[in-house]
Amino acid sequence: MTDNELQEIIDKMARKLLERRPGRIELDIVGANAPHGIYMYDKKRGKWLLIKRSGGHYTPEKTGIHVIYFDNASCPACRVYDITWYTYIEMIGRKLDKTYFIIILCDWFAERCGSEAAKKSFQHYNIHASPTTLLLYIENGETIYSEKIEGARTLDYLALKIDEFMRKARKIPYRR
Repeated sequence: MTDNELQEIIDKMARKLLERRPGRIELDIVGANAPHGIYMYDKKRGKWLLIKRSGGHYTPEKTGIHVIYFDNASCPACRVYDITWYTYIEMIGRKLDKTYFIIILCDWFAERCGSEAAKKSFQHYNIHASPTTLLLYIENGETIYSEKIEGARTLDYLALKIDEFMRKARKIPYRR
């Protein structure tokens, strides 16, 4: 199966899901044709929920690790990275406590974006490469530690980097 064939399947699934739930956008996979915006993964249901389209940038509130995928719908490397991203979440990410997965989707960075919140998120976090995965360690709404992973990476690489990040974050003294 080619990358184009896989993307067509993903996009078709996204369109079908949107047709079924017009008031609330809930997807199995956030494909290139999904509405621009900020999506959060619901681990219990295995669904991506569109949580924000307007307003300011994504601001993590929950204490824990926030893994944010900055996705450009017009980016061929992002379509390749999708395979790594979704596989990681299904195999490993769903099992991690206090770890939150987010996708911020625009067409092309903040330049072409149908969501004010997604556009402002690309700008706020200074994202200029795609794909980019931003790792944030949050305590009481404050960013304590962060790292960026730029480019399409393998599953092993992503798993290693997130594991290393989590170990570093655990060593940071708790601040009240």
